[in-house]
Amino acid sequence: MAEKLLEINNLYVTYDSENGLCKAVNDLSLHINTHETLGFVGETGAGKTSTAKAIMGLLPSPNGKITQGSITFNGNDMININKRERRSILGKDISMIFQDPMTSLNPAMKVVDQIVEMISLHKALTKREAYKEACDLLELVGIKKERANDYPHQFSGGMKQRVVIAIALACQPKLIIADEPTTALDVTIQAQVMELIKELKEKFNTSMMLITHDIGVVAEICDKVAIMYAGGIVEYGTAEEVFNNPSHPYTIGLFNSVPKLDTEEEWLEEIPGLPPEPTEEIQGCVFHPRCSHCMDICKEREPETVSLSGKHTCKCFLHASNV
Repeated sequence: MAEKLLEINNLYVTYDSENGLCKAVNDLSLHINTHETLGFVGETGAGKTSTAKAIMGLLPSPNGKITQGSITFNGNDMININKRERRSILGKDISMIFQDPMTSLNPAMKVVDQIVEMISLHKALTKREAYKEACDLLELVGIKKERANDYPHQFSGGMKQRVVIAIALACQPKLIIADEPTTALDVTIQAQVMELIKELKEKFNTSMMLITHDIGVVAEICDKVAIMYAGGIVEYGTAEEVFNNPSHPYTIGLFNSVPKLDTEEEWLEEIPGLPPEPTEEIQGCVFHPRCSHCMDICKEREPETVSLSGKHTCKCFLHASNV
């Protein structure tokens, strides 16, 4: 059996705000095995980034809190771990590629020095050895070592993101969390960066949590898929199971909103309405105000997670045997 690298059970994340308590993540459970890629899909505000920040211990203090649940990484309790132990894990065993490369790099430091800094934190190397390793990493991500002493403002958006990827890979982590790594980039550059991430993931044999809106990227790269809505996972399974048999109305709506090359359509199907506000209390299933299959029971109580086949689960009364 595959070894579980990251395991999250019944996670709840909240934020204190002027408008009340924001429930960002609600009863979320998932796991990632070694050498496995999980695609984390959902609309903006679904709680994907909050989940990633909870894993990394980067929730804004004091407003952001984990109120319930457990996060275990490689046998370490990531919620109750002390700061020193967390620092030894972050960057070395878990790395994160953030959404915007423009703000991820220090504008006052040469790019090579930013990679050297990460290497020096976790490896016992001389300055010269760390510098050489940093230059090799830049070459690996497609940046000539002659540009190692340039500053971030001298690079394009796509090149900046390559530097961020080099920093993330500096210590060959066991898990990379990629939070919409191509959001701020042009479409052609997006494809190049995603291909680079895919190649380097395979080269270093690392696991990955890929947070994205792009269903096509998930189909190409990911082993498993978690569909997230309003803070919780509504459908979960292998990429093959979810793509061949999408079962939750929200998942089906997401798939139908993607243009198809083999049909001529004037209009794409859309999911009516908007996701709920994090402070909004909805009785029953959180998706029922937007669901075309809504039943009376959907407005009364929250559905339980139902096992469909293999590792495929769905949180919907349409698949419950007792309804």
